Amino acid sequence: MQITMSEKVFNWYKEELSLNQGDFVRFYIRYGGFNSFISGFSLGMDKDIPERSNIQLEKDGVIFFIEDEDIWYFDDKDLVIEFNEKLGEPEFRQAV
Repeated sequence: MQITMSEKVFNWYKEELSLNQGDFVRFYIRYGGFNSFISGFSLGMDKDIPERSNIQLEKDGVIFFIEDEDIWYFDDKDLVIEFNEKLGEPEFRQAV
């Protein structure tokens, strides 16, 4: 499993979260919400420091990661993050 994102999405996160080199962003599982791969759950994100993470993506010194305890949500599929032009925000999908 891996995380991929477009440059446009990275720049959106960088601006929205005021990200700098050396920052960490965690994608985590939460109850409810939209953009769900599994009914009743959705993907959240926040600045955090990895504790047990084997899934990481580094872009310009910023590390995006998923903790090992949340991998079940992705069902062995990759997390692909693209920019939704219509909504003006990131959009999540799974890929094999």
